[in-house]
Amino acid sequence: MTGAETNFPEVNIAREPELAELSIADAPELWSALGFDVDQGSLDIGMVRVWLGAEGKGITSWSLRRVNASGSIDGLPTTAPRMVVPPPFHTHPNGATGIDHVVVVTPDFDRTSAALAKAGVELRRDQFTEGRGRLGFRRIGPAILELAHRPEIEDDDPRLWGLTFVVISLDVLAERLGDLLGPIGPAVQPGRKIATLKREAGLSVPVAFMSPEPP
Repeated sequence: MTGAETNFPEVNIAREPELAELSIADAPELWSALGFDVDQGSLDIGMVRVWLGAEGKGITSWSLRRVNASGSIDGLPTTAPRMVVPPPFHTHPNGATGIDHVVVVTPDFDRTSAALAKAGVELRRDQFTEGRGRLGFRRIGPAILELAHRPEIEDDDPRLWGLTFVVISLDVLAERLGDLLGPIGPAVQPGRKIATLKREAGLSVPVAFMSPEPP
């Protein structure tokens, strides 16, 4: 070396945001009855811990790793993960292996999208679909965040609205759940199928099940 200045390229060591935990205001017994393996009030699925029995209704909060948020993101209750490391992979008796996507609905798409971006969860895809309106997507570790514009929401805050799980076989799940599962039909994603859990199951959060991604 001659002492001349040497410039090294910057190395981006930023890590992607990751869904860590969800809190849901349902009795653990309801989820056990659907074939989920519940242990001491929680279940682990796709490296996400789902806490059951929270106060309120539906999905009451989420925990994200590696985000710039404290308390809320545009009104979405956002907490620090209770677990330092993700739980191990687990296949449930009903064949569920992971969370395909978490749905957030908002009356103000641009405002919520900007708040997510400020927290480090910038949407990767923003599109308008016939029949479903404006949608935005971003992978958050083991799941996909789907942001859906719902201008009819009466209050001003977005909501953690629903969940879609991946199951090994929708046909086997249909045999297990019987009339609690709606008809199996084609999903928006090519090569996949989906079925919605009926309200008669008693959950306070809308739930659907999807077949795995095709090889």
